[in-house]
Amino acid sequence: MNAIAHPFVADPAPDANDSLVRIDSTPEGIVFITINRPEKKNAFDAATIAALHEAFETLHGADHVRLVFLRGAGGTFCAGADLGWMRDAADWSEGDNRDDAMGLAKMLKSLHDVPALTVALVEGAAMGGGAGLVAACDMAVAVKGAKFAFSEVRLGLIPATIAPYVIEAVGARTARRLFATAEAFDADAAAAFGLVDRVLDSADGIDGVVSELSEAMKVCAPGAVGDAKRLVHEVAGQKVDRGIMEETAKRIARARVSEEGQEGVRAFLDKRKPRWAE
Repeated sequence: MNAIAHPFVADPAPDANDSLVRIDSTPEGIVFITINRPEKKNAFDAATIAALHEAFETLHGADHVRLVFLRGAGGTFCAGADLGWMRDAADWSEGDNRDDAMGLAKMLKSLHDVPALTVALVEGAAMGGGAGLVAACDMAVAVKGAKFAFSEVRLGLIPATIAPYVIEAVGARTARRLFATAEAFDADAAAAFGLVDRVLDSADGIDGVVSELSEAMKVCAPGAVGDAKRLVHEVAGQKVDRGIMEETAKRIARARVSEEGQEGVRAFLDKRKPRWAE
């Protein structure tokens, strides 16, 4: 795998650090983003959040990318907030804390809006904001024994910036329980809640999942994947009325006359592979 550059980010974040987040890719458009602070169990601080934000923003403009895997180095996904960062924040003003929290909010939104399919590969632990990263991905695979928790209320805090993604993943009632109790739960419980899609017996199964999903996404048109994700984001929770009917009709009509739509349908009728699957 080769590292990919960040040509689509015009103004890199001033506190971003490339060593904190590693980006690797294959010629087929499979990207691996690795949080690279194993000595800190990949916990967040401002620089790590900025590096992740920059990495996710890069993927918004990378048309060749089909699939994105997010993981942590050293066998731990993400332990949540870095203790030093939390210590510093305790002395900040409310305004300073608001600005800092917006950095995390923007990073999570950027991950949520990546056009390609995003998959969290969870080993070890995904705590607090780390579990929020899992929720912001489209899919999550966890190794048996992985631990999760939204422990903010134990510190007198709330899981505010991650809440939209967790609620989308597990539903409001389960989110209330998990947020209010701060209970720790394992990979099997995470799957039952809807936070995780698949549980592996060991980390040895990760390569198989990567291969399986990489093969599956080869037959999917990259532009249509992004449009399908946006469709879900914008239609979810909407009342089925005349407005939503007209909007969805416009979208399928646009897709049918698009370059990908024309190629895909003609390939199907001609009994051949579309160009993106060759």
